[in-house]
Amino acid sequence: MSSSNLAVVICHGSYHSTAPYMPLVEALKAKGIEAYCPQLPTADLAKLNVGDISKPDFDREPPSGGYPQGEADTEVILNVLRPVVDRGKEILIIAHSSGGWVATEAARPELQAKSRKDKGLTGGIIGILFMGAFIIPVGESIHSFFQPKDGPFHTPPFMRFHKHGGAGLGTMNEPERFLFNDLDKTEAEKWAKTLTASPILTTKLTNDAYAALPCAYLVLEGDLTLPKEYQEWMVAGQAKKTGEFTMYHCASGHSPHLSWTDGLVNTVQDFVKKIEG
Repeated sequence: MSSSNLAVVICHGSYHSTAPYMPLVEALKAKGIEAYCPQLPTADLAKLNVGDISKPDFDREPPSGGYPQGEADTEVILNVLRPVVDRGKEILIIAHSSGGWVATEAARPELQAKSRKDKGLTGGIIGILFMGAFIIPVGESIHSFFQPKDGPFHTPPFMRFHKHGGAGLGTMNEPERFLFNDLDKTEAEKWAKTLTASPILTTKLTNDAYAALPCAYLVLEGDLTLPKEYQEWMVAGQAKKTGEFTMYHCASGHSPHLSWTDGLVNTVQDFVKKIEG
């Protein structure tokens, strides 16, 4: 497959705007690869009832209809995937952090290249590349997977909840340390200012894309948010059910799209070659 027939759709992580992913989008486009990274509603300040988004107030009440959840994120990704697939493009989905749930849920059977080929159609999703991403089992939500089944609510050191606790919004603690630890101070501070907020994510995964599509995992060995041992544990647990992942490793922290951009583009190209066989 030529680069001109490949498109990449990026599912970003919680607490993120799309801004930190734009260097990756531009690097992919420079190789002739279409690339998209839509803003997910669960991290969109305009949908989280924070008042003036240039000076957000994370202590405000939740929106009257509740915060956006996984269904809203999935619909945004589907709205990007469908027209690209309809043009006959082959799509690799890249999933970062909590975007692992969204990517897996959105990679629906009717959009997968194999099922489309069986109907005489071209294009479709050819695989998912998870980078420091959550591998959430079918039937679990991000919240249910990470929280203890018994015992008190656990808040990881890299995040904080505001006035309404777990019923309200979370934001990142020390993002320069936990997200951007392998960038220089000025760069880390720049990208930290682009972060948003997110509610607890409780939508259960229903789509078993792991079993249907080639999956790869980029282990981020310098990740201070999701330690590499935890990344490898998640992959191993899923691989026992649905088959081995293609494994890649890099030394970066949680944001390889910023600190290892060219290496990530090379990884995309390598994984696509492996899928093609």
